[in-house]
Amino acid sequence: MDMAERQLAAISDRVLAGEPLSAQDGLLLHERADLATLGLLADQVRRRLHPERVVTYIVDRNINPTNVCITGCSFCAFQRRPLSPEAYVLPREEIYRKIDELVAAGGVLVLLQGGHHPHLRSDWFCELFADLKERYPRVHLHALSPPEIHHLARLERCPPAEIIARLKEAGLDSIPGGGAEILVDRVRRIISPRKATTDEWLEVSRQAHLQGVRTTATMMFGHVEQPAERVEHLVRLRQLQEETGGFTAFACWNFQNEQGVKLQAPKTSPAVYFRVLALSRLLLHNIPNIQASYVTQGADGAQMSLHFGANDFGGGMMEENVVSAAGTRELLRLEEIERQIEAAGFAPRRRDFYYNLIDARGPLHAPRQGAPS
Repeated sequence: MDMAERQLAAISDRVLAGEPLSAQDGLLLHERADLATLGLLADQVRRRLHPERVVTYIVDRNINPTNVCITGCSFCAFQRRPLSPEAYVLPREEIYRKIDELVAAGGVLVLLQGGHHPHLRSDWFCELFADLKERYPRVHLHALSPPEIHHLARLERCPPAEIIARLKEAGLDSIPGGGAEILVDRVRRIISPRKATTDEWLEVSRQAHLQGVRTTATMMFGHVEQPAERVEHLVRLRQLQEETGGFTAFACWNFQNEQGVKLQAPKTSPAVYFRVLALSRLLLHNIPNIQASYVTQGADGAQMSLHFGANDFGGGMMEENVVSAAGTRELLRLEEIERQIEAAGFAPRRRDFYYNLIDARGPLHAPRQGAPS
């Protein structure tokens, strides 16, 4: 057994003992561990955190109030410049119509995020959120990613904490983890130089957590970043979670470069996705939930993700526009989501944003000690 093999064996022992891994451990796993070992280790962590053989999903809808954006990120095919003939700001009636359809389908969450519009200020969003909360008091408003909130703070020359407080008072329930890409400034200067920096993204999330607003975390990989930078991204998230405990879930996906984007990079293989997903489960021991990405990996890839650390299938989305703008689009019917979960050997259950089960079938009992799982 050579040095690397001994190191990997020691890391495996630490995973099985429930001990946190270092950044050095993470990089060694990324570069040297075989995929089967990574999957087995990630599955052990998932089983420890979620002993019931349940995989959750949520019925939601993504609504993009505007596609106008001034950041010019090189990986985005969704954005339009302010004077583009394809630029839009959704009328309030159109937003109502979309949420009416969501409610009629039993949906419980609406994700509202879009571009960095140069003229829409926080009062526009506060009026929208207050209106939606009055009309749909039971619909969870998951809205405005950290870079969008930072953009509003910069436009209005005030701290992000003040923007969050206004939005929360108006009805904001939680904040999505979009716009993280890779939380390393070398990478951000290349792919999104006009968007929030690493520290700014993390600070918006921190301020949200301090105000009791829970958030999610994400990573888009497979472009200009190096393996060590993927690990650094995960470690930065873990450090903030240690400080605040405010992240409910993490999701990652590979860069989609099929059409309409300036940034070009060879598309990563499914094996790389599973490697990064498993590594995420191993390093993010303090973020309870890991989501699969069926929109980018397809139904079969998402099903396989359930054996690489994921415990959640994501959203049974009625609409998705940002990733699909780059040519990737796979939205699944709820029946197909449940079928995929069952085929992987798990029981499907619907949840809310906070991972409370809202399914009439109820939870499962954890398997007895020593019983097959």
